[in-house]
Amino acid sequence: MTVIAITGGGAGIGRGIAWHFARAGHAVSITDCDRQAGRESLEVMREAGVKAIFVPGDVSRPADVNRWLDETKAKLGCPDVLINNAGTEIRKDVLALSVAEFDHVIATNLRGTFICSQGAAKMMVKSRKRGVIINIASTRAFMSEAGTEGYTASKGGIIALTHGMAVSLARHHIRVNCISPGWIETADWQKASKANTPHHSKADREQHPAGRVGVPEDVAKACRFIAEDAGFMTGQNLILDGGMTIKMIYV
Repeated sequence: MTVIAITGGGAGIGRGIAWHFARAGHAVSITDCDRQAGRESLEVMREAGVKAIFVPGDVSRPADVNRWLDETKAKLGCPDVLINNAGTEIRKDVLALSVAEFDHVIATNLRGTFICSQGAAKMMVKSRKRGVIINIASTRAFMSEAGTEGYTASKGGIIALTHGMAVSLARHHIRVNCISPGWIETADWQKASKANTPHHSKADREQHPAGRVGVPEDVAKACRFIAEDAGFMTGQNLILDGGMTIKMIYV
């Protein structure tokens, strides 16, 4: 039985990844700072008939991460795959963005990825597992909208952290890769109180060479490919955006 550990697994892309791996028969452990979202996601996974747990926590806090990983090991076993998906964003004019706000985004997205990766890697090494770490970055690491400096910086850092860890952990037979999603529609993958039916215009679809906006399962399938079928792949960033970043746009 493969044990999959996912941060930010309560809603959005994280819930989609958790559901996909649970449906495939894997044991899944999620953590999320939103308790209600985490409980709902856990119910969805258990409907698939697999072992699953939810441990509430903030990935920017080492104590929370350690508690989650320890409980995962005790109830399911050492993680075989860690997926660092948890993230937050503050959209605000760069001239008004406070240092505390910037630090909060970096602490959750980038620092949290490091804390979780280090903790899981220690477990993998001790258990002699050929582990896999998958970091969720974003195409925002390469292109931006105004007012997203903290998010953009954190996602660029995650990509750099990925190839750094891939080299450092290679001697322990741990592969580290990264996925950079583009527009992934998560409106219908939120907790019940926030979920709604998404609607995309013809223009929304046509700006993607693939002809549609992405969905969480697109990211989940990419995670599963990296975890199960890409044994010769490490230190890489997989762009998953329906071709949006390769299309020239003239205004």
